[in-house]
Amino acid sequence: MSIDTARPDLTAASTANQADTVPTKSEVHAALPPAVFEANTARSLRYAALSVLLTVLPGVLAWNFLPLTLSWTPVWLLYVLVAGMCTTGVWVIAHECGHGAFSKNKLVQDTVGFLFHSALLVPYFAWQRSHAVHHAKTNHLSQGETHVPKRADRDSGQKALALRKRLGRRGYGVYNLGAHLLVGWPIYLISGATPSDGDGRTNHFWPWKPFTNKLFPARFTRRVIASTIGVVTMIVVLVWWAAATSPMLVVALYVGPYLVNNAWLVTYTWLHHTDVDTPHFDGDEWSYVRGAFCSIDRPYGRVLDTVHHHIGSTHAVHHLFSRIPHYHAVEATNAIKAAFPEMYQFDPTPIHTALWRLSTDCVVAAETETEGEWRYVARA
Repeated sequence: MSIDTARPDLTAASTANQADTVPTKSEVHAALPPAVFEANTARSLRYAALSVLLTVLPGVLAWNFLPLTLSWTPVWLLYVLVAGMCTTGVWVIAHECGHGAFSKNKLVQDTVGFLFHSALLVPYFAWQRSHAVHHAKTNHLSQGETHVPKRADRDSGQKALALRKRLGRRGYGVYNLGAHLLVGWPIYLISGATPSDGDGRTNHFWPWKPFTNKLFPARFTRRVIASTIGVVTMIVVLVWWAAATSPMLVVALYVGPYLVNNAWLVTYTWLHHTDVDTPHFDGDEWSYVRGAFCSIDRPYGRVLDTVHHHIGSTHAVHHLFSRIPHYHAVEATNAIKAAFPEMYQFDPTPIHTALWRLSTDCVVAAETETEGEWRYVARA
């Protein structure tokens, strides 16, 4: 089944998305076939096994057949790109576990999610919590989590505008892409980068001072520590592996694909909530459904959609109802598109073009003529 990609212009869709026309969550739910909410444990486990196989197989082949020499660097780079792409499929499965969309059996679900995410140095329970806030407050200017725009009327926004002016559009785009795709993910986990202005810093591994940790009240402390233990255990395994074989082998087989996986997951979070005409809302202008419908579906092609379980081409319905398993997401997306064509957003711009556009021109948000509605600008 494929997604019908015809859609209104993004700006027109945002204009139509006014408070008096926004449906309730119950109305949107009623437009979906009940079957799309059903998680099948056996089916989910098959997809999980397939993602693991696609990830491990290139590594086994590379370990056994690729010489670790300078002359083979181009082939190793190809391996890193392919393995990193496949690893993202494992990451998406764990992300689905965190949403409760993998299985009705919570033990099975959390076991798979914890093992998969720990293997990728992701603190499963801690990130489950922060990601839930991201979903609960999608495109909320003052309460959102991750990729919340800087405001043009604050010092942080003025500094961003000044940096873009100093570097120029192209230079700022290169800087922005590098900062986001290369180091954005670990920086977010360690310091809570890209939250709302003034929210302080959170740390997904340490739920105490000196971090404000607004995301992790006392009742989450044990889960954060459990997540940290999982990640630390994986780091110990990697250090042991490097000592038993060679550090360069671990860098080539694990670290390279890990960095590519990080770039993909940041791309999905960034690209599907950000564009030059994507609004953010504050106060009474924001609602759960309105924020979720600001999520933009984009075209990734059959291969990436298959390997990454349609996380990018069905992102809007995922934000509306995150408990829908990925194998029902295309059907659910088509139902949403048919029921709410004036709100559903699909941007057919090629991914690399859209990524460059937002990295260069989505600098800060300024309030529009509508109080509580903010849109990106590139200049003061």
